[in-house]
Amino acid sequence: MNSLKEKLVQKSLKEGFDICRVCSPDAIPDASEKLTDFLQNDYHGQMDWLFSRQSWRSDPKVLWPKTQSIIMFAHRYTPDMDPLKLLAQKDKGYISVYARNRDYHNIVKKRLKSIGRWLINEVAGSEIKVFVDTAPVMEKPLGQSAGLGWQGKHTNLVSREIGNWFFLGSIFTTVILPNDSPEIDHCGSCSSCLDICPTSAFPAPYKLDARRCISYLTIEHDGPIDIEYRSLIGNRIYGCDDCLAACPWNKFAKTANEIGYLPRDELIGPELKQLVKLSEKEFRSFFSKSPIKRIGRDRFIRNVIYAIGNSNDPSLIPYLEPYLIDTNYVLMDAAKWAVERLNEL
Repeated sequence: MNSLKEKLVQKSLKEGFDICRVCSPDAIPDASEKLTDFLQNDYHGQMDWLFSRQSWRSDPKVLWPKTQSIIMFAHRYTPDMDPLKLLAQKDKGYISVYARNRDYHNIVKKRLKSIGRWLINEVAGSEIKVFVDTAPVMEKPLGQSAGLGWQGKHTNLVSREIGNWFFLGSIFTTVILPNDSPEIDHCGSCSSCLDICPTSAFPAPYKLDARRCISYLTIEHDGPIDIEYRSLIGNRIYGCDDCLAACPWNKFAKTANEIGYLPRDELIGPELKQLVKLSEKEFRSFFSKSPIKRIGRDRFIRNVIYAIGNSNDPSLIPYLEPYLIDTNYVLMDAAKWAVERLNEL
């Protein structure tokens, strides 16, 4: 099987992946305890789907009993500049690096399916299942067990080879493959990712309280965002990259070479006054094939309104006035807050 494993790695590189490693389905025995602790502390916020099929997340064998090996893949999307510089341009919206072009789910899954078809052709009678972040799979613990990297203090996977700007994908297979060695923690005494967090979303190293995380608040959270976080969000209108950008291991990272991850010009610091005017139809067109479309126009506009409130630019108030009488209470509430904040200047 070593020759098959070597062929697998070469196939993954040809498909554009940066790293390919293998672990067994029983490689994350402590996953259940850690997930339970996360949920019992209510760190999941409104993400109630984490409760459903909890046993599937904790044990890959429960998710698919036929699984004999899990192949883990890393696909980098490293930016070619310091993305945090955009945070100083308060009249423009900050969109997380991963969402500045096409939806990564489609890009990664296409490549995984190609590798899966190849594996089935190589091993007669074999079966596979492909996963990219949308199924109850704990990709990060599996990634560490397979040796892709380790879960850093910001809870994201970090690689000595490619930093921490990368997506994960997995193939569950009935083929028995040699396992790779798990990666060990290389964070040391560094706390850069914890120190930079605007909302103090890390109650302790290696623990994330999603309820305070700007990525969660701007993407997953439905309804008004607590007032204590609104000013801290700044001009981040979709996601947050602060903890990722702060990681020193990024000095070894190479810029993304996948064209679908290279940013669209119009998504690098778009003007807030233009975004806030988007109708439903315009929103869907502007963010076609983008992961941003998933959160819907109203939640996105809510984020833009908060960003305008943090812009320190009273000339943007007229763009908020239509929302002061909006039938959507969340948008009306956001607009009132933003106008009051700008009028205080």
